[in-house]
Amino acid sequence: MKTSADPVRDYLSAVEREASTLPADRRRELLADLAEHIEVTRAERPHVAIGEVLGELGDPRTIAATALAEAGNGAVAAPAPGGAGVSVRRGKVHPLVPLLMLTLPFLVAALFPDVPAAGFSSTVFRVTGAVLLCTSVHWTAVQKTAGVLLTAVLPTVAISVWTWSSAAPAGDTAAHLANLATLVLLTCTTAWLWRVRRA
Repeated sequence: MKTSADPVRDYLSAVEREASTLPADRRRELLADLAEHIEVTRAERPHVAIGEVLGELGDPRTIAATALAEAGNGAVAAPAPGGAGVSVRRGKVHPLVPLLMLTLPFLVAALFPDVPAAGFSSTVFRVTGAVLLCTSVHWTAVQKTAGVLLTAVLPTVAISVWTWSSAAPAGDTAAHLANLATLVLLTCTTAWLWRVRRA
């Protein structure tokens, strides 16, 4: 039996064939996302065989059917071997939801710093917003990573350093300026994510 010299190229070609009815730009984006995922996985887990990495991604037909369904082409997922239907994950959460969850709770916590429930709720909502952003179909993997780093990780690290460090300047004015800077960062990042989202 003939084996491929480049299983990644064959896998991506199979996805491209199966997704041939997708718009060209969406198909290129899908292939770029898959290639990036494969590359990152191989770098993080070099001991894992490439066949296992590709197997974790799933059948090219299923990936293409999911992308077609999410693009609104009315396609349904192809039946899996053995006759079982494959459920297609659709991006049912509006892209505005994770963006608001990443920004507004911080504003509430900043306005009510002496209310413990506000800080706790802000954390819960922002973590949920980060998860929704990561699982959304509206952004590429790179955009999701940048969004989570800028709206969740960086502000959390900065707030933690500010709260627990003796190097932070004392006084309400410094705290208000730090909150304002964080809010500007969150607003600019969510505005960028809104602008680059895909339908």
